[in-house]
Amino acid sequence: MGAYILRRLLLVIPTLLGIMIINFALTQFVPGGPIEQIIARMEGGGDVFESISGGGSEVTMGDTGSDYVGARGLPPDFIAQLEREFGFDKPPLERFMLMMWDYMRFDFGESWFRSISVVDLVLEKLPVSITLGLWSTLIAYLISIPLGIRKAVRDGSAFDTWTSGAIIVGYAIPGFLFAILLIVLFAGGSYFRIFPLRGLTSDNWEDLSLIGKVLDYFWHITLPVTASLISSFATLTLLTKNSFLDEIKKQYVMTARAKGLAERRVLYGHVFRNAMLIVISGFPALFIGVFFGGSLIIETLFSLDGLGRLGYEAALARDYPVVFGTLFAFSLIGLVIGIITDLTYVFIDPRIDFESRG
Repeated sequence: MGAYILRRLLLVIPTLLGIMIINFALTQFVPGGPIEQIIARMEGGGDVFESISGGGSEVTMGDTGSDYVGARGLPPDFIAQLEREFGFDKPPLERFMLMMWDYMRFDFGESWFRSISVVDLVLEKLPVSITLGLWSTLIAYLISIPLGIRKAVRDGSAFDTWTSGAIIVGYAIPGFLFAILLIVLFAGGSYFRIFPLRGLTSDNWEDLSLIGKVLDYFWHITLPVTASLISSFATLTLLTKNSFLDEIKKQYVMTARAKGLAERRVLYGHVFRNAMLIVISGFPALFIGVFFGGSLIIETLFSLDGLGRLGYEAALARDYPVVFGTLFAFSLIGLVIGIITDLTYVFIDPRIDFESRG
């Protein structure tokens, strides 16, 4: 098993490098880069340049009859200075090599437009994403797996029919639409004002007791977590049911029942570890998707400032240190979780031997 893990860890390097190369190459053809963003903002005022350069430079604006198309007479030497500050005076290959060298040392630099390091910026937004991702994934697994097993055991019954109908309806409703419905019904939209609509905690959170802080936290996250949960809950439940149904019909289950084993032992002693393999295989994608990528609309609707909004705003502003720094870190996490998933396979079913794969 050690040789297999070593091979997978070595495979992480070219995979991660390929992800970074493709995304870096794509950004070279996207119009409206950081320099253009600054120039466009300066046409409406000079505060942006002062925040970017630290106020150490002065810009002399020409008259409207200047030859420069920026309509403010920005001199070429000023544009060249901006390119040097952002590193665009170097060829793309050199910029990419320097960026990857820094990332290999886990030096992700500083945001171009926020005057804060990328690591500190991510840590600042992380509590929101941890809340949405962790609780959504945990609740989905705790409810969906037992429900899926119950539906498989009672396949075709009234319980199975009614729950399948509810699950299909939940799956068909987009997460953002369900979030709007929750806001309208329970957050003061038109009917009840039971839950708050903004933030993870109340303004007086510091003054609350420990129990009060816990209750206040769960009071705030109820609606956004519910909205994040709806689609993954439906998918995971049906996946568990179908996986168990497929295993229950196999010959070894009939043999176990013929030997007089209790139904609970047949299900959880024999069927469970085989049926759960396909469920576990979807865990990395579910976790990474909910944790890092699928919360933009939910965060916006519930006025939460998490990683979803951070990535979106960084992409719009062409804040490349944030874009590529988070891409590198999250891709690395996703690849490592994939290896952990394989190890979980072996833990659940020791018969699986990745070492024997040629």
